[in-house]
Amino acid sequence: MPVVIILAAGRGERFLASGGTTHKLDALLNGKTVLQHVLDAVSASGLGGHLVRPDGGTPGMGDSIAAGVRALPDADGWLILPGDLPFIRPATLHAVARALLSSSVVVPRYRQQYGHPVAFRHEHRDALCALSGDVGAAAIVRTARASGGVRDLALDDGGIVQDIDTLSDLLTARRHTFDHQP
Repeated sequence: MPVVIILAAGRGERFLASGGTTHKLDALLNGKTVLQHVLDAVSASGLGGHLVRPDGGTPGMGDSIAAGVRALPDADGWLILPGDLPFIRPATLHAVARALLSSSVVVPRYRQQYGHPVAFRHEHRDALCALSGDVGAAAIVRTARASGGVRDLALDDGGIVQDIDTLSDLLTARRHTFDHQP
């Protein structure tokens, strides 16, 4: 079974610039931090998870993805999940993991918008481990798409696109109801 790599090493600069007083992942949302909502969804999904949140962060998303994959190099695959998507549903994580059984890369979509987690099978390990800087895995997705290895997975889960980047996002999110609370 693939594992979920939770990316939580960013600096959250847009959130702070918008008036936030703490890191966006540590901001409270309905009694828990934004990150704890994501961790709870991963736990409730039954999939294994690995949190990438080193002291001092990482230079960029590519470094975070590489660190997560390097921590679990023998996994069947990896679902790359940013830690700022508090509304992601456990069933969504399972749907993406199941889709990875028949595709090299899975890119979830809500309506016409691509979201997360983007999933990669084991054959992409070396390319994922080589990532660095602010660029994520988009080039890997493009290469796989060119060879017919990408499945666009339509989902009915707005949580795959509703992230917390600004204080306004957090205030809007506080009016949202969670359906994966234990």
